[in-house]
Amino acid sequence: MGNGRARMSRRLPIIHEITESDAGPYRLERMDLEFSNGERRRYERLHGRGHGAVVVVPLVDDDTVLLVREYAAGVHRYELGLVKGRIDAGETPAEAADRELKEEAGYGARRIDVLRSLTLAPTYMSHSTHLVIARDLYPERLPGDEPEELEVVPWRLDRLHELILREDFSEGRSIAALFIARDWLEHHVVG
Repeated sequence: MGNGRARMSRRLPIIHEITESDAGPYRLERMDLEFSNGERRRYERLHGRGHGAVVVVPLVDDDTVLLVREYAAGVHRYELGLVKGRIDAGETPAEAADRELKEEAGYGARRIDVLRSLTLAPTYMSHSTHLVIARDLYPERLPGDEPEELEVVPWRLDRLHELILREDFSEGRSIAALFIARDWLEHHVVG
């Protein structure tokens, strides 16, 4: 277990049947599964229609990230978070991140690092979001699909402890992405 890569040697459950139905922007699958101990269960999972998403950590310098404030319909309030959005057909995560950054924050990036992918709720959802760090920013705006221009809020990474306690900063991908990015920046050459 010392290397952090220990895995259990269980077989994946056998899928006996999958039935699908439409669930708006998702496809709902009902799976009839049999586990290695003989237990049978029905699981449900959601598949997004599309090519995944990106969450972008845009750095104006080594110590300052750009956040955006936008309306969040799920909680019916304005929420502070990172730039994020869907990957369009034919786009790489890096291209999607640069486009979303231009649409939502009015900046492009000359340096883009795709660090890893994050899941939202892997026990019932297949959706994956690529975590991207964008550096060497320059002003450039593209028209986006937001109904109003988003407020851009610079935030110092050494004040992350204050940000994570704010009521209007609650989105899990943004929180995780900032901690991962901060750690990555501390352990990699930023030059």
